[in-house]
Parts: sequence; structure tokens; C-alpha cells
Amino acid sequence: MTHSIRTSLVAACGAVFTLTAAASRAVPDTTWLLPLARLDSPAVGRSGQPQLTVTGDRAVLSWVEQADGKATLKIADRTSSGWSQPRVVASGDDWFVNWADVPSVVHLQDGTLAAHWLQKSASSTYAYDVRLSLSKDDGKTWGPSFTPHHDGTRTEHGFASLFQMPGAGLGLTWLDGRQMKEGAHEGMDAGAMSLRATIYDTTGRQLSDSLLDDRVCECCPTTTAVTSEGPIVAFRNRSEDEIRDIYVSRFVAGTWTQPAPVHRDNWKIAACPVNGPSLGARDKNVAIAWFTAQGDQGRVYVAFSTDAGATFGDPIRVDDVSALGRVDVELLPDGSAAVAWIEYADQKAQFRIRRVERGGTRSVSTNLAGISANRSSGYPRVARRGNELIFAWTDTSDGTSRVQTAVASLVLGPAGQQGF
Repeated sequence: MTHSIRTSLVAACGAVFTLTAAASRAVPDTTWLLPLARLDSPAVGRSGQPQLTVTGDRAVLSWVEQADGKATLKIADRTSSGWSQPRVVASGDDWFVNWADVPSVVHLQDGTLAAHWLQKSASSTYAYDVRLSLSKDDGKTWGPSFTPHHDGTRTEHGFASLFQMPGAGLGLTWLDGRQMKEGAHEGMDAGAMSLRATIYDTTGRQLSDSLLDDRVCECCPTTTAVTSEGPIVAFRNRSEDEIRDIYVSRFVAGTWTQPAPVHRDNWKIAACPVNGPSLGARDKNVAIAWFTAQGDQGRVYVAFSTDAGATFGDPIRVDDVSALGRVDVELLPDGSAAVAWIEYADQKAQFRIRRVERGGTRSVSTNLAGISANRSSGYPRVARRGNELIFAWTDTSDGTSRVQTAVASLVLGPAGQQGF
């Protein structure tokens, strides 16, 4: 999003910048094969803000279509023949539609679909609320919308991450601007953005409202995953001296832990880079990917945890030459991770993916699609459903905006190793 406080580096996180990058020390792996097949997109007209969520073997694609001054959130399911017919979740002419702060829809274990979108609460640019709605009939109808926050301030409430709360219903985290001045967003005396979380039971009753961190980056997306030990959330922190590294908090014994850094990049920047982390988890294994530009060099890293995110190993470089970030990560069955990001080199941007092992071995990266280096392309997505990876991104190459999708199936490499 656009902010009044910008440095050339911050602007570069959504545009193009020149970087020099040190060569990765990771060992190359040439056995990972990724045959890509395009899927006809269910999105029509002017579309963007794609999101992918997977629960069990259920993969849901959500996106926003805009026409005649109205925004509409739609969903479709991955089927054996492509995508199901789109279904409308909600629409409005007073939504906050943004390239980085996007709606989502998750399928909960009891069959409920939970959706969120963003609705303006006042005329100032960043006065908007998170709106939630539940569907008990697989998206045919949706209940009245409601907010997880009840502070009543006309400030930013967004960048929500929805998840299945073990032993309950919907859980979510979001950035909450109630400590900020109305009409302000960042800068001198604007106040601090906070990170909050809540839990609902299976009837939709709100059980909690927790403050996780009282000073975080104002507009970097959050991310959540569920381990066998409970949920984990990752976000970009903001120290008093403007260090904006990636932190995590875990839900343990009924409460959220004190946030802790994944790695001390010591990236000091005086404004939000609009570049959040991504989490993937299975049992106690966790992978986290993130962007940093410490030293004015854009890089993407991944780190692994085997104790449900209590500790992480050393970061492993992911990008090839330089990166614009906008990462996504999926933990694979063998404990490695598929990491997606936007690479920028030779004056062009590409949506790329590679497999990274815990020991540092990296596959050759695969170019999934050419993509715009500016904010119009938003955040590309990857999700794993069984033995396939699903991809979604926003194509703006013809001057319009259209969500595109593709899949890649598990294959065997020359040495008999699984593709993922």
C-alpha cells in the first residue's frame, strides 16, 4: 500500500530496485522435477487478491472481482477436473481493496466455511475493519458479518490470518490500530500498531481477545499455521529503534507466548516494507520463509523448526540473485520446504519456487510465471493438497488484472527421489 513515509528501499519492495547479492553456499539439487500444468482460472473480469487455503484434502481458492464500483469476494474448490463453479461470499461498495491486505476463506473441521474481508469504517484511507462471516452449507449462504475487534476506533484493522483452532472453531490473528491516532498510519507520533488474536467456539461464540504484541510493523501481512502442539503466528516486529525482524508467538497451555525472533537480521528501516513472512507446519515440523533487505540487499530466507516453532535453525538463502520478497512456503512430506517468492534480476521479475532441505540443499529454482515487479501483481500463492502443489497469482501483462492458476504433481527425479 502507499504511505506518506517512504524510502527508496521501501518503495522498492513493491517496485524495482538494483541489488548485489552474494552467492549462496547451499548445495545444488538437480533431482526435483516440477511439471507445471495451467488450470483455467475461475476468476472473470477484473480480478486479484488471490488466496489459497487447504484443510485436509479440501483446497479453496478465494479472490476479489471488481466491477461497477463494487467488490465481490468469490471462492472455488479444487476438483479432479479443475475448479468448481465460483460461489459468492459477499460484496460491497465500501470495501477496502488492497494488493497486500487480502480476504481469505478457510474450511474448518466441522464443515463450516469462515471468510474475512475488509470494510471501510470512515473516510480516511486506513480506517477499516475486519469483517467475518460463517457458512454452514458449503458457501451457498452466509451468516451476517461481524468483527473480531470491539474497540470502536476508526483505525486500521486488517492483515488477518484465519486458522482452525484445535479443540474449538475459528482462530485468527490481525493487525490492530486502536493505539494509533485516527487518520494517521505511521510516522512521528502516529501511535503503534499492535497484533491481536481471538478464538471462537464451533457455535461462533467469541471466547477470547488477546494482545500478542503492542508494537509491530504497520502493514506487513501476518501468517499462521497449526502444529501438533498448537497454533503459531509469525509477523514483522518493530522495535523502538526501527529494527523490523520476523517474530513468532505460539499458543501454549491456553495462552500466547512472548514473541521471539526467528533470526536477528537487524534490518533497520524507518517505514513498513509491506513484506510479511509465511509459515508451513506438519506435526512438530515448521518451515518459515521471509524477506529482508538488511544492507540494502533484497533476500529471501527459510528456516526450519522441529519443536513446533520454539526454536529455529540457521536461515538458508532461497533467492537466486535478488528478491522482491512476497514469499509463500509449504512444508513437504519429507520435511523439506517448497518456497515461492518474487525474484528480480536482469530487469525482470519472476514468480519462482524451489525445494529447500533442512541441511541447506536447494533444488534448481523453477520459473512459474513472469510477473509485474510493482504492487499490481500482489502476493502470489502456493498451497499443497496431497500430491500436488497449487499456484495462484495476478497477471497484469495485458494491462488488466486477472487471477491465474496452475498445478504441479508429484514426480520422481532421475535418482528415484520424490519431486516433493
